[in-house]
Amino acid sequence: MTSVTLRRTLRSDDQAATPYLELPFDVSPADQSVEVVLSYDTSNAVIDLGCIGALGWRGWSGGAKSRFVITATDASGGYLPGELEPGQWAVVLGLHKIPAIGVSVEVVINTPSTTPVEAEPSAPPALTGPRPSATRDFPALPGNRWYAGDFHAHTLHSDGSLSIRQLASRAVRAGLDFLAVTDHNTVSHHSHLRGVSAEYGISLLPGQEITTARGHANAYGSIPWVDFRENPQTWVDVVARNGGMLSLNHPVDGDCSWQWHLARKPTHAEIMHSSWQEAPQDTSIWAWWNAWGTRTIPLGGSDFHKPNDGVEVGTPTTWVSAPDPGYDSILTAAIAGHTALSMGTAARGPVLVRVEDELIAIDADGAIFLDIDGRRRTVTSSLQPIKDTGHGPYRLEGPDRRILAISA
Repeated sequence: MTSVTLRRTLRSDDQAATPYLELPFDVSPADQSVEVVLSYDTSNAVIDLGCIGALGWRGWSGGAKSRFVITATDASGGYLPGELEPGQWAVVLGLHKIPAIGVSVEVVINTPSTTPVEAEPSAPPALTGPRPSATRDFPALPGNRWYAGDFHAHTLHSDGSLSIRQLASRAVRAGLDFLAVTDHNTVSHHSHLRGVSAEYGISLLPGQEITTARGHANAYGSIPWVDFRENPQTWVDVVARNGGMLSLNHPVDGDCSWQWHLARKPTHAEIMHSSWQEAPQDTSIWAWWNAWGTRTIPLGGSDFHKPNDGVEVGTPTTWVSAPDPGYDSILTAAIAGHTALSMGTAARGPVLVRVEDELIAIDADGAIFLDIDGRRRTVTSSLQPIKDTGHGPYRLEGPDRRILAISA
């Protein structure tokens, strides 16, 4: 067994030099596993954790883990299993928050690992009888239905507290037809999604939340890992080149707001986010959308992490008009912009959908319909068609100005 201990005192100058500090170490041909343990005073600093193998990226756990293990057949959440290629590897430290007085950091690297990969927690069994369904009988294009889903959720592969199976079970019981699993700066969860989808009867879309201190974006599709350390303009190009879909996340959300300049913008943005539950009358995202460009296609995401956070999977709900709820069908329809957003749960609440040149307000009797220029009208029935005026995007508000639903 080989154990190497690396010690550094990190200061603001280190953070200014690079936000991603690499600490090299060697892996020999005989090594069958590697374990990395990070220690520092977490009361005044935040340091993320990742790993580069001799042949490329092996994973990221951000601030969610202080230890990871990689073997040929298994790995800690966020990291890719596989043969340990001999050569120079590196521990990657993300210098997210470094105090002015500095912080002492210790990194211990063990080859082989002293302990096994963490066991996956048990999950509820798949439903054997009729499953809940949030798919309501909305008007839709011929051959299509509106399917209920969520484009933003996390698991133990990053900073969530549930396994993929536990998350899938929760989404099924919420009546969702699809769910995007978007763990931070990793694709380690992608290889598990198809099997869990079949097991639980829900379409799990592969995603990766590309996360930086200046903003987050979700990359969707069976595409390679996107390097979050590169300028976001490269994300736009890499995702497009691989046939995926890129969406800016919660662009107006405290210290997670989008701050990057892009000459070539992504096609989508997370216009409706669970943070709205704390301020449902906040129109800052509407102002951002107007300034950024209203041709941007809207998505919604719960950003679910843990059951006790006060955020539920599918709140808000993104409705996608598609021929079927399969992974390919949902992603293709979302890329084309066939989406509508509602702040209620998937099973109930006002919705505003588009069918050709008509908008239809559903279960919104008494709500206010507004276009981008502020024109208003009151919805007077539970199924009310409204002519598209060409002044979208559009929204439904409650009498208290609470934003209820959005359609592009």
